[in-house]
Order: sequence, then C-alpha cells, then structure tokens
Amino acid sequence: MRSRAVLSAGSNIGDSVGYLRSVLDAAGDDLVATSDVYRTTPWGGVEQDDFVNITLIVAGERTPREWLDFCCACERAADRVREVRWGPRTLDVDVVSVEVDGVPVVSDDPELTLPHPRADQRAFVLVPWVQVDPDAELTVDGRARRVADLVAALDDAEAAGVTRAEAIR
Repeated sequence: MRSRAVLSAGSNIGDSVGYLRSVLDAAGDDLVATSDVYRTTPWGGVEQDDFVNITLIVAGERTPREWLDFCCACERAADRVREVRWGPRTLDVDVVSVEVDGVPVVSDDPELTLPHPRADQRAFVLVPWVQVDPDAELTVDGRARRVADLVAALDDAEAAGVTRAEAIR
C-alpha cells in the first residue's frame, strides 16, 4: 500500500530546531518535502514560549497507523512528556492527513482521527503546508478544500502569529 501523509511538527523546549531536524532525519527516503521553520504563538491558552513548526510531506509503504507510530517514535526519541494539554513540549508530531493510493483517508478512530481535528483552523499547520504544497487540499466537513483558501479564511490575528523564520536544511 502506497501512502502519502502530511505531518506537522513543533517544539518549544530545548534545541527546538534540532528536534525538528530529527524528524526529517527519521523520515529518511520517505521525506518528499518540508517547509521552512515557522515561529508561532502558542495555541490553546497555556502560558509558554513560542513554538517552531514545520510541515512535512512523506510518502512510503505505510498504513495511516504506521505514520502515527512513526510520529510517536519521533516524540519518544525527543523524550516527549505529556503533562499539560497544549502545553510546552520538546517535540510534537501529528498526522494531519493521509492519502492511500491517492484517496484521502477519513477516520473517526479516537487514536487516529483523520484529517486531524481542527487542522483547518490552525495557522501553524496550514501556513507552512501551503509553502511546501501550494495546491494542497484538506477534507473539511466531508469535502475537499484548498489549504490556501483555509489560510485566507483564518482570523487575521491567528495568521499573523505564524512567521517564517529560517530554512531547515
């Protein structure tokens, strides 16, 4: 089974850019493209430092669950601790969307909801994604929407909280 996944990675503790690079290294030959690093204001109302985020496109012979396992392995390697929801972290890697044989996967599995819940509302996911894939689409409420259109529909303050910082490679 050939699949293509969009992953979002973020960090705001320790060597944050180094943690992001570790995800790229772990992806190896499955890495198709990656955005630049973006500095983003925290989402979710927890007082903390800004994040650095990237969006990656990966492709390989993996199931959606295996992409989730990949993300969890990257987090474990970075000593990720889950203490506060939406709180500070060494590394957070999420599966945003997956296509299998070109067909978007929709799942309401509590362990792997696809597309990722609220991805269509999160500038830190959408803005880097458009940079790396300007023609990208995300299934929202059962229909394909252009990610660029989702970015345009964001609240101005939300979009302004995401700024390009540097190339990662």
